[in-house]
Amino acid sequence: MSNPSSARPPWPIGRALSAAFFDRDACLLAQELLGKIIRHRVGELWLSARIIETEAYYLAEKGSHASLGYTHKRRALFMDGGHIYMYYARGGDSLNFSAQGPGNAVLIKSAFTWQDQHSGPASVAQMQANNPNAQGQARPPEQLCAGQTLLCRALGLKVPDWDAQRFDEQRLFVEDIGQTPAQIIQCPRLGIPAGRDEHLLHRFVDAEYARFCTRNPLRRGQQSGLHYHLLNPKDRDS
Repeated sequence: MSNPSSARPPWPIGRALSAAFFDRDACLLAQELLGKIIRHRVGELWLSARIIETEAYYLAEKGSHASLGYTHKRRALFMDGGHIYMYYARGGDSLNFSAQGPGNAVLIKSAFTWQDQHSGPASVAQMQANNPNAQGQARPPEQLCAGQTLLCRALGLKVPDWDAQRFDEQRLFVEDIGQTPAQIIQCPRLGIPAGRDEHLLHRFVDAEYARFCTRNPLRRGQQSGLHYHLLNPKDRDS
């Protein structure tokens, strides 16, 4: 039998985000989550990824799951901020966190493999084993979480395990390591059908990591002020 203490994170948990952190407007939460670290314990390893891309969703707009009404499957969207909502998309799992107000949430669209003293090469190797490419080969670390389903696959997050759950500091939590993006890109969300509020600027990307997200909003042909806007988090906080 394993020692229960071995399940505890090997560092202080004071920086794990509390439920109160998530009890805020979805667009604000989507920005505040950029730079935070998702930590998921698999066996004796902590698999970690820095959040670099998010999308906000509201009950009142047509692009959200919650706009289709309450069901048992969508119950987490109507719970207090800080509940986990997971669903299947394009053959994989997707990770969302409930925000302030019934039906409002943030989708974790992509992340960047994170290494530190708590998640080292062995953790990255496990993420690569979890999420090989179509040829069965190891993906480069920077590509492991470049999309909502790739992220969940690399981190080993499954709908049956975490949907409608709260965070568990011994197994899954989001950590504030004190890093804030220098600039945030705000632009329309991806994959929203025409006529379902596809124009809303509810997608947020850490500008430093833009080339590693689902689709680079700074790619050739995109113009600031037309296709995207640049936000300075420091200006917002002042």
